Amino acid sequence: MAGHSKWANIQHRKGRQDEKRGKIWTRVIREISVAARSGGGDPAMNPRLRLAIEKAKAANMPADRIKYNVDKASGNLEGQSLEEIRYEGYGIAGAAIIVDTMTDNKVRTVAEVRHAFSKYGGNLGTDGSVAFQFKHCGQIVFAPGTSELEVMDVALEAGAEDVIKGDDGAIEVLTAYPDFEAVKAALEAAGLIPEVAEVTMRADNTIDLSEEDTERMQKLLDVLEDLDDVQEIFHNANL
Repeated sequence: MAGHSKWANIQHRKGRQDEKRGKIWTRVIREISVAARSGGGDPAMNPRLRLAIEKAKAANMPADRIKYNVDKASGNLEGQSLEEIRYEGYGIAGAAIIVDTMTDNKVRTVAEVRHAFSKYGGNLGTDGSVAFQFKHCGQIVFAPGTSELEVMDVALEAGAEDVIKGDDGAIEVLTAYPDFEAVKAALEAAGLIPEVAEVTMRADNTIDLSEEDTERMQKLLDVLEDLDDVQEIFHNANL
């Protein structure tokens, strides 16, 4: 169960997100709105809404602000009509990129995404062009030094698909999407608190970039990240 570590990539991504903390509330509110509209406003009956609320709490959004946005969306009050659109493409050195967006104007969004790819060294692809290289799953990551045996015992008993120890000692637990919450809850109940716990698009294989290509790739990702309609970005490059 040894494998390449995701730790450096995860820490890098968290650091970049912290630098852009101001945009997180906007994205979380969009996610809450879409989740509540599509699955109802009761978190107990809506797994996607539960995850969105967890993200909001992690971003220190006040409880009354969370409730307001859930009520607004589930009550079909006046507001934006948002559409979810996924774009796929290639970054520097052929790195695969998935861009998830929520927008009220898909013409604007595709133009902005296409412009970012073309201007900064990437290519916007067609639907399905890179998604086959990723798996939609739950990912729970523990810092180096965490007991692999303890994590493995609890995670596999709770229904995890795999437990992977990285070269640097970080431990990654992978779950099927429907099992994510149960596995996460079991680990936390056992006193095992992860650094990262999320439903994600995980790359099956990652690619290494040169120092110059890493800088170019990061620039492309930053430009995409700064687009107002972009919610999440997934890629398979080691940065």
